[in-house]
Amino acid sequence: MIAGLLLMAASAGAAHAHADEQPINCGSCAKWNALHAPFKLHGNSFYVGVGGLSSVLITTPKGHFLIDGGLPQSAEVIKQNIQALGFDVRDVEWLLNSHAHYDHAGGLASLQRMSGAPIAASSKTLKALELGHALPDDPQYATDNTMAFPAVASVRTIRDGETLALGGVTVTAHDTPGHAPGGNSWSWESCEAGKCITIVFADSLNPVSEPDYRFSDHPAYLTAFRQSIAKVRALDCDILVSAHPEFSNLFERAAAGSLVDANGCRKYADAAEARLDKRLAQETAE
Repeated sequence: MIAGLLLMAASAGAAHAHADEQPINCGSCAKWNALHAPFKLHGNSFYVGVGGLSSVLITTPKGHFLIDGGLPQSAEVIKQNIQALGFDVRDVEWLLNSHAHYDHAGGLASLQRMSGAPIAASSKTLKALELGHALPDDPQYATDNTMAFPAVASVRTIRDGETLALGGVTVTAHDTPGHAPGGNSWSWESCEAGKCITIVFADSLNPVSEPDYRFSDHPAYLTAFRQSIAKVRALDCDILVSAHPEFSNLFERAAAGSLVDANGCRKYADAAEARLDKRLAQETAE
């Protein structure tokens, strides 16, 4: 395993032959992009992301789904993780996105080039993906280039509650705006040895913004944010994978052999609501 990780590190650190592989540098990028060995979630579903940015592979006999692409520099690592599990990125038939920020959508252009797969995302995310930048109504929108990432093509709009079917697997999209205006969470059933469970890839629900943005100044957006939290709380959810794995203690749960937690989405939503309430209280105090 150690030799494999060192090989992956060498590959990820090699000269970037494509523009969509040029790394983004940010204060947390190195930590987010730390190597992490892939592992099975349940049945046909596998964690293939990096240390601080989740990516999930859902395999089927007819091709695969891949959720989120991390940073541009994460794409090659995700590819290597997929290969380490015995699968091929070229067999990915759908790329799914949680939201159009550089740390979750940055690697999609590279992964799309590798696989040829279309991307499914909400209408607002579609616009941002094609632009290669967060939209002006995003709390993290910046007029400089700090929120830019490689733009993508071949994006299909998917509506709230709409499904994508492939090789006997059905993935459902759930609109969950708030952290970003076009946020999506995803759910699907995974079966192994006669046991079928529901897995949820939950979008970020963290009220992060540019310094001059106040959520309390945008009541409609704030209402949609709270509705997203309530939606995630109510999801059928046996295994939760959050867009940033630490927000669901994913690695700790995997190490303890306790990935299944029927209350995972509720706990995640409760923590998100507490963070949002704290943020609003700070805005009021200011």
